[in-house]
Amino acid sequence: MKLLPASIICLVLSISYLNAQLPDTTKYKLLEPYDFHLQYLRTDSALLIDVREPFEFRGRRIRGAINIPSSGNIEKSADTLNHDLTYFLYCTTDYRSIRVAEKLYDAGFRKLVVLEGGIKAWRNEKMQVNKKRVKKTKIH
Repeated sequence: MKLLPASIICLVLSISYLNAQLPDTTKYKLLEPYDFHLQYLRTDSALLIDVREPFEFRGRRIRGAINIPSSGNIEKSADTLNHDLTYFLYCTTDYRSIRVAEKLYDAGFRKLVVLEGGIKAWRNEKMQVNKKRVKKTKIH
């Protein structure tokens, strides 16, 4: 009889923990490199976004990606993005891209895909990257 209250408490804590985890996973899809690439190629209206800093983006990046750094005001960038597109996000490991996906979801975006493991996982899978350096542009 003494175990019943303790069991109920453990059950309630487990359910509340699982419920706390559920909303984040429904905000975006987290895909491994091969599936991420395949889904990107299959999606007609898609935009590939590298959320790393410009100095990181100028190095190796996924072909066709544009750079919208996570350190910038993502809310302002979200105002210029089309809600109908599917956004494929990546960073170095997936930490920053997950945070950006959560912010974009809160801004009303519903088609979000994150590269699990980031560009490190992409490169570990021997997926192609652009190595050509992007020149720094000066705005006059």
